[in-house]
Amino acid sequence: MSAEELAERLESIAEEIADLALDTLREASSRTEAMADPVLVRQERRLIRARNAVERAVVLLRPVDHGFIDET
Repeated sequence: MSAEELAERLESIAEEIADLALDTLREASSRTEAMADPVLVRQERRLIRARNAVERAVVLLRPVDHGFIDET
């Protein structure tokens, strides 16, 4: 498997995590009328952090366009 193929798989995983986070946030906000469920809100935040970490991995696996980043 190439780095690009792995990056594509990780992109798909990041999308799945984002969907799960959105579902969790919807559930948290529908639990009570006055206030979202704090446990579910924390879970959604952890999922967002996980998605961000996966997206950073995607960036690191892709070739760098040397026209924009100076690695000196």
